[in-house]
Amino acid sequence: MKRKSIPIILASSSPRREKLLQQLNLKFRVEKVEVDESRLKGERPIQMVKRLAMMKLVKAISHSVEGVIITADTIVVLNNEVLGKPSTKKDAFKTLKKLSGKRHFVYTGFAVYNTFTNKLVNSYEKTSVYFRKMSNAEIQDYINTGSPMDKAGAYGIQDDFGAVFIQKICGCYYNVVGLPLTKVYRAIQEVSI
Repeated sequence: MKRKSIPIILASSSPRREKLLQQLNLKFRVEKVEVDESRLKGERPIQMVKRLAMMKLVKAISHSVEGVIITADTIVVLNNEVLGKPSTKKDAFKTLKKLSGKRHFVYTGFAVYNTFTNKLVNSYEKTSVYFRKMSNAEIQDYINTGSPMDKAGAYGIQDDFGAVFIQKICGCYYNVVGLPLTKVYRAIQEVSI
């Protein structure tokens, strides 16, 4: 991607988003931002992820970050219930048991903002994920790796054993990892013009 020398900042604490953005062959730096990721009463998943991406953007701007800022938030939704990151191994087991044999949705909201031109893209991606039926022993073995503990929905589709639970997906694979690359790439192009 040819572009002028506008700094690109990934405002995220996610190592997975950092790795994904590296695939776009962009030079960028990481600015860690944290916000309260609680769901507001009556809030739909799309509204939630777009709002959280904007909250992270505001936080990054408050740190005097300048350039093209990228923020994102990913949630896992089953029957309108947002399944966040597990706080305990017991919580991870309960979450994975709920997902077993069912279809759920992964939503990622993102914001891409150019502080020099005030151009903004605030959008989202939605992917359907189908889990096969899992045994209690498989779930426990996965939890014992420690991998589920920092992931929404208590699983990762990439780089670990969690991938074997997934029968199929409909939509963007990278969205399930945490950043819908095609949409984010096009948003970077849009705000950089």
